[in-house]
Amino acid sequence: MLFYGPPGTGKTTTALAIAHQLFGPELYKSRVLELNASDDRGINVVRTKIKTFAAVAVGSGQRRGIIEPLASRCAKFRFKPLSEEVMSSRVLHICNEEGLNLDAEALSTLSSISQGDLRRAITYLQGAARLFGSSITSKDLISVSGTRPEFQYSYYQVIPPEVVEGLFAVCRSGDFDLANKEVNNIIAEGYPASLLLSQLFDVVVETEDISDEQKARICKCLAEVDKCLVDGADEYLQLLDVASNVIRAVCNMPEEFQYDC
Repeated sequence: MLFYGPPGTGKTTTALAIAHQLFGPELYKSRVLELNASDDRGINVVRTKIKTFAAVAVGSGQRRGIIEPLASRCAKFRFKPLSEEVMSSRVLHICNEEGLNLDAEALSTLSSISQGDLRRAITYLQGAARLFGSSITSKDLISVSGTRPEFQYSYYQVIPPEVVEGLFAVCRSGDFDLANKEVNNIIAEGYPASLLLSQLFDVVVETEDISDEQKARICKCLAEVDKCLVDGADEYLQLLDVASNVIRAVCNMPEEFQYDC
């Protein structure tokens, strides 16, 4: 089985629960091998640690990180970020068990800044409890997480909407210099490029005065840039590529520039 998806969504817990159910407490330790991909990798690990295990449950943050010969032999299960309802339910259970007091605003803030990652939410909650005591406010959680207050928007939306809409508006004007300046501002503010792509996608899809063909061109570029970012590409250059492709799409320019020889 191949479990993949964002961190803190239950991949490892699910794998361990299945192993306990299959083998029980007596055989569990002798039948299950858990490896950390950050430390245990390379051909020697395969030869010395993995080779003796016939059945393997694999967990990965990204499906792309698993080689195709291994992925093709696995049943694939994609884990999505946890919903706010699931996050809130589990956090409230922890608060009740640990004697913590979390009001509705603080609970909503914790869900927002954790972005569907329950492990991160628990870490923030633990840090806030140690620093501020048993009564935890929204301000306490923001302080612990290092998130700027203006980032508190709807669930999963951590970049202010005006930033994303501003970039799209500048691109629609067709002025590349202004778009370059906007991209520089975004990088200087430290906004995550991957989240910007996600929110820009929503803006593009919901825009009514551009054609479906233009939207398709932009979305294709967003997908390609997302892949490049996962592979470690420079965020500034990739966002600049997005801006230039959006300009070409909305201004009905050719997808590729033509050069006269």
